[in-house]
Amino acid sequence: MRILNIMRVRFFLLSSMMLLAWVVSSQAGLLEAFGVQLPSIHKPAPDFSLAALDGGKKALSDEQGKIVLIHFWATWCVACRHEMPQLEHLWRRYRDEGLVVLGINVDRGNLSGVRDFVRQRHLSFPSVLDPDGAVRQRYEVRAFPTTYLIGRDGKIIGRVIGQRDWSSKAADVMIRSLFKRGVEP
Repeated sequence: MRILNIMRVRFFLLSSMMLLAWVVSSQAGLLEAFGVQLPSIHKPAPDFSLAALDGGKKALSDEQGKIVLIHFWATWCVACRHEMPQLEHLWRRYRDEGLVVLGINVDRGNLSGVRDFVRQRHLSFPSVLDPDGAVRQRYEVRAFPTTYLIGRDGKIIGRVIGQRDWSSKAADVMIRSLFKRGVEP
């Protein structure tokens, strides 16, 4: 009887470990492990065209065929201040592989403050301005920072609300999984 119980426990543990390994190795598991909320419907990301900090306009549709990380942020957001250098690192590491980091600033009427913020932190990834909050509303952003992952097909992969460590091994594994496995989780 005791040997049978030990065998059952071992079988249960082995099965549980195999299931966990499968979940974590799947793209959805990697995304969820990083705190990405997966959408119930895989729908196209709302397109937008906003004024860029460096002049001109920047549209989401300009990045078709790339993986896009849209990061809604504000200069007054403490968590955003911590994430921005990590996003810069992510941008520099993966931009040649097809990752676009696009910052959408939501400050109202503080263009010089936004420019100073970006310059002081040596941020080179594209940043655009959403001073009236129209794009923020279309993406249902209620807290900062909020980050959306958009697949090569232009559809929303998932959303992250709040601060994450974008320079972590988990972030690296998650981003690499997006390149390896295609567009849908």
